[in-house]
Amino acid sequence: MSITSDLLVSPGKYCNSLTEYARFKTREVDIGGVPLGGDNPIRVQSMTTTDTMDTDGTVAQSIRMIRAGCEYVRITAPSQNEARNLENIQKKLRAAGYHTPLIADIHYTPNAAEIAARIVEKVRVNPGNYADKKKFQIIEYTDAQYAEELHRIHDRFAPLVKICKEYGTAMRIGTNHGSLSDRIMSRFGDTPLGMVESALEFARICNDLDYHDIVFSMKASNPQIMVQAYRLLVNKMIAEGMNYPLHLGVTEAGDGEDGRIKSAVGIGALLEDGLGDTIRVSLTEEPEAEIPVAQTLVARYCNRSDHAPIPEIETSHIDPFSYTRRATQQVEKIGKPNVPIVIATPRGTITPESLKPFGYSYDAALDKWHIADMAVDFIYTDHTLDFELPGTLGVIQNARAWSSASTAYPIFSATAYLQSKHTSAPITFVCAELVELDAPLICALKADPYAVLVLHTHNTHAMPELRRAICMLADWHCDIPIVIRRTYSATMYSTDDAFMLYAATDCGGLLVDGLGDGLWLEASDQIDDHTLTRTAFGILQATRTRISKTEYISCPSCGRTLFDLQETTALIRSHTNHLKGVKIGIMGCIVNGPGEMADADYGYVGSGPGKITLYKGKDIVKRNIPTEGAVDELIGLIRAGGDWVEPA
Repeated sequence: MSITSDLLVSPGKYCNSLTEYARFKTREVDIGGVPLGGDNPIRVQSMTTTDTMDTDGTVAQSIRMIRAGCEYVRITAPSQNEARNLENIQKKLRAAGYHTPLIADIHYTPNAAEIAARIVEKVRVNPGNYADKKKFQIIEYTDAQYAEELHRIHDRFAPLVKICKEYGTAMRIGTNHGSLSDRIMSRFGDTPLGMVESALEFARICNDLDYHDIVFSMKASNPQIMVQAYRLLVNKMIAEGMNYPLHLGVTEAGDGEDGRIKSAVGIGALLEDGLGDTIRVSLTEEPEAEIPVAQTLVARYCNRSDHAPIPEIETSHIDPFSYTRRATQQVEKIGKPNVPIVIATPRGTITPESLKPFGYSYDAALDKWHIADMAVDFIYTDHTLDFELPGTLGVIQNARAWSSASTAYPIFSATAYLQSKHTSAPITFVCAELVELDAPLICALKADPYAVLVLHTHNTHAMPELRRAICMLADWHCDIPIVIRRTYSATMYSTDDAFMLYAATDCGGLLVDGLGDGLWLEASDQIDDHTLTRTAFGILQATRTRISKTEYISCPSCGRTLFDLQETTALIRSHTNHLKGVKIGIMGCIVNGPGEMADADYGYVGSGPGKITLYKGKDIVKRNIPTEGAVDELIGLIRAGGDWVEPA
């Protein structure tokens, strides 16, 4: 929107440096003796899933979370009764020897927030629904009418601010992409700018009342939107002289590998640039399962400032606040407008059977290949294959082993490429690191219409070094397609989860900015080939750059949830995981309903005890369906929408 340029005072600035790791310095906010921001460590937190009126159950779950390493425990308070019961929960935790700060999560109910703020150490409010009810109406406001709305919000919000100030209670102003008010939507649209302005309107009221114990969050289920919103928030804070701490999270990330990869793409992209003071990984799993994931993400940054130096980016060619894919020349199927390719490195002897982890299953009886949706585009090997590959799979060979008679494509080191003569291959891969990108190499690449650059790095600050290399190519107006290659040794991760999280951080942070025309992941033998393939395609799915499977926008559950989210998500997944490209929202209650699943094609939302409401997009199609049989009704809705295909 054109309004963006009018509101940005410091264009493009959102972190200390694009190449040197340094935490963005925020003010310290004390939360029950566990300070956040400033020079404090990046904190990890989660949220209970129990009924808040179940005191013993909530206390027991909170203890499990705390023992797992949770530093702040968030508990929903949807009404005054739950808000009052926070005192009983707090007393039992303290009596058991646990003094972890409690946070009350508030939607729609200012009176509950005002009760909770007198009890717990922090309250979270959503500016999209604290003073407004969402009706999905577009209203044209004059400036005077909009100012009147801000006065109304001030009167609604000020009592809570005064209570927090009196009791020393901190506050998170937590914007969610899917629950922006109609007022914000009408003026700014369903955009990162709308998210930021929604939060800043509330923050300005806090500032007017001289209250500064504020934490911000900008959550979305789409990591692209989430990253852009946090960056824009910091940009606006700099312009307005603010430096409040940041709570990072990708909301409704889902479960399993998908939820972990999606969370790492969004959270990791920001952590790489020094943004973030606390994180929450929102998984549709038990809350204590979120903590190790968050800890693994944070642990990488304890010594990150010791990374090898990277030259500063003097001119950034990237708009950090919106997505634009880098324009490239097209080499065969590589480069814009094609989706990013995936390259794999099989281990050992390659046979038809060994290609199954890479998406290719051979039926010997029929002499036929079956190709999965997650099938790699190229394999790298120096072996000569004695069988015929499917036409969709290319072979890359080291230039030393390659010959012009081969059907494979050569890959050169930077030095070997400069020393070689032009090949007759339709694709020539050239592998190089930032330090090798000098004038002779870049000029040679620019002049070669068949060249594809494979960018590699050994820097612990990997994503910024790769970004620096791509910006250097832009300085030279070199539009060669780029494959991002990351190799992980056994010392770089301890578990499969850690590998996936780190790969999603290093590569996803580039892809959300439109950088990269391919992905090539390698790891030690601890990571099997199937995991490598799933991780690569999972990163592309999370960054919305290549869709290869069904996407589930599933909330992590809380005390408002009206059905078993984990069980229901698994059931829906088992029936629909073959619907490539379809996005299904699974929400435990209406708070996380049509708004929070803004990206979903279909929605399954708890609307009462034992009742489900189905959505198509943001529109209600069927209300109050009994839970028994509701999944069949969802499948019927997908059929009616023309998106159903029968499983193979």
